Amino acid sequence: MQRLPRVSRSGLLSLGLTLAVLQGCGPTEEEVPVEPAKVQQGLGVPGFAELHHHMFAEQAFGGGWFHGSYTGTLNRCDGGMPESSHARVRMDLSNLLNLCPNSGGVDLRANPLLAALFGVGGAVGSEFIAKMEGTQGDTGLHLGRRDVPTQWPRWDTIAHQQAWEGWLRKAKDGGLSLVMVSLVSNGFLCNALPYQNLKRPCDEMADIEVQLQMARDFDARTDWVEIALSPAHARQIIASGKLAMVLSIETSKLFGSKDWRTELDRFYSLGVRSLQPVHQLDNRFAGAAPHNAIFQAAEFLENCHIDTDCGVTTGSFTLGFDVDSACRNVKGLTPEGKAMVQAMMSKGMLVDMAHMSERSVQDTFALAQTNTYYPLMISHGHFREVMNPKVAEQEKSTPSWVVRYLRQTGGMFGLRTAHDEVRTYTKTAVANNCHGSTRSLAQAYEFGRQGLKVPMAFGADLNGFIQQTRPRFGPNGACSATFQAEADVQAYQQTLSGPGRLGTEFDENGLAHIGLLPDLLRDLKNLGVNTTGLENSAETFIRMWERATAARTGMADAASDIDTSGVAPYVSKETREAQFPTVCGMAYAPDSKVLGQGCRFDAECQSDQCTSVLCSTFDGRCVCNDDGDCGSASYCQEELPGPGDNDCVAKKANWVSCSRDGQCQSGACGGCATLTGWCYTPRSKAYGQACKADRECTTDRCSADCYINPTGSCLCQSDSHCASNQYCGWGTNSGKCQNKKSRGAACASDRECVSNNCRWSFTCG
Repeated sequence: MQRLPRVSRSGLLSLGLTLAVLQGCGPTEEEVPVEPAKVQQGLGVPGFAELHHHMFAEQAFGGGWFHGSYTGTLNRCDGGMPESSHARVRMDLSNLLNLCPNSGGVDLRANPLLAALFGVGGAVGSEFIAKMEGTQGDTGLHLGRRDVPTQWPRWDTIAHQQAWEGWLRKAKDGGLSLVMVSLVSNGFLCNALPYQNLKRPCDEMADIEVQLQMARDFDARTDWVEIALSPAHARQIIASGKLAMVLSIETSKLFGSKDWRTELDRFYSLGVRSLQPVHQLDNRFAGAAPHNAIFQAAEFLENCHIDTDCGVTTGSFTLGFDVDSACRNVKGLTPEGKAMVQAMMSKGMLVDMAHMSERSVQDTFALAQTNTYYPLMISHGHFREVMNPKVAEQEKSTPSWVVRYLRQTGGMFGLRTAHDEVRTYTKTAVANNCHGSTRSLAQAYEFGRQGLKVPMAFGADLNGFIQQTRPRFGPNGACSATFQAEADVQAYQQTLSGPGRLGTEFDENGLAHIGLLPDLLRDLKNLGVNTTGLENSAETFIRMWERATAARTGMADAASDIDTSGVAPYVSKETREAQFPTVCGMAYAPDSKVLGQGCRFDAECQSDQCTSVLCSTFDGRCVCNDDGDCGSASYCQEELPGPGDNDCVAKKANWVSCSRDGQCQSGACGGCATLTGWCYTPRSKAYGQACKADRECTTDRCSADCYINPTGSCLCQSDSHCASNQYCGWGTNSGKCQNKKSRGAACASDRECVSNNCRWSFTCG
């Protein structure tokens, strides 16, 4: 069994850290075996792969952002209250703008991003970070997101743990056999956090070192996970029933200012087998692909550059990045970057092109060609042609010509399990009627499988400061990647046609954590997606790795059969929203909400009754109008004050107080008056049995009265209600069955006598 050596103390002290480091034994770089080409012919390993997982990101950003550890017990958080230990940025970030006093005369206060993040906007900025469409967010003040597991994690978690080891074990038990763990950080985000929340000075590579040690410690103390050092080693790990973990690094200031050759050798010797040469910001190795405006602001703070060739940040300018007229970063691989990528190839390391600018991708592919089509991968990304315009216009999205590079080199693609709206791929039978859910993911996956024909695995990016696959059911943002009216009607459609719920937390929380990846895969399969490639993606990954470490003879695949047709035209949200009726100027979906669901207007509810008033001044819920809204086992309350405050409640059993027949299981309410009564079953009680109402008795007579004797017994009305030797009494014995009288006894009528003869002397004959 191969085990990794511990991080050297000198390597950590050089970062100015004081960390306790244990020395251990293990193979050096030279001792890591490189399998011969014949290993590629081995039997396939079982299971699926996740190519981008931030297992130890609690120590990213100086350790000041996430709540919850990957190990131990997950505990309730403080909800972002003042002096919180997580999920908020500093109250005053204005000093960051002072780093770039010469901004070319552009008034940065007009930029909504900077207005939210800087100045007195710390609390506002914390909310801004997470307030994407259809999510309540879990940053800033999040008092409703404190409790695990009822309030977090869920699909829109970006500040709470999603990679707890118990969930990873659950994923393994569900079929995950290989995971690429990405050690991550970002200096800009670290510098924006409250000083008191940081565990160490902001230094991206310091964070990487800490996470690397955590990964090695995790490997050392568990018997079901092992860090893979080679493709043969990965096969061995999986064959023994363990989870193979491949280590990678994702950070902008890769290797800091140190000699990259020395650092590359050192990290390789410590088990790292993949790198992203660039992350969110341009660095000394490559240009990054601009996308999120937050990181455009971060790039601006690095170089004070404002580009007016193309409006990426706003309609008129781009912060930080130097872009061309097509809004693409003009920076590709630098000379150092080309040398480093070549060194990675020489070591058989996996080159991850995620976040590269398009020019960097082209430069990397040229190197791959020079190295006999060395395999290239993208650990997490979106297929540009099938995404909505907002994502597709970003350079970070992956076009089909880049996918061709992956196929030609024998690489693969990690499909982001995103929350976004996706265009319909008409060559799949899966209806695209729940935006951001597995129905959207199915469009992207089938486009990649049928159209691009690229080998794929998951690239979930959990704990990656992004949001995940939305649920198809429940109140937590189901189908809500667009606008509320459309989300409402789509969510309702999920209840009308299959497939139904899985019966797990995935149903209403979406891809909340790593343990739910098997559920996501199962939901895709239930939808009718051909998931064979995903289910066997661990083998695909290992074969790609084997190609990197063995002799190659040329192009792996000509990729001449890529077909991007079948993607339906995008219809704008504005056009779709205009097709819905409106109330108070807001679009809504008629009859899309059932009892108990949140609502804004009466017409949204199938019951035509919502507790919200005054043009949705506050959100309400759908309630009943009458018993017909509640089904056979319930009735609609009328006791609660205010219009529309009715709930459906269970019908009442016999002898429970009632005010009307519809409240009773029996359908009958009786008693003293309309407002004072009891449920009963008509004609269900025989003579002598306890009763509360006349109609409860088969004799239609009960001795109960309204006030003195509310519970009585059933009385007789005629002799037929009594035994053959009895008669129904009168006077003081009225309603009581009396034994018939013998000869000579006083009588008032023939029926009182055994002889049926009451003589003129009023005695029985």
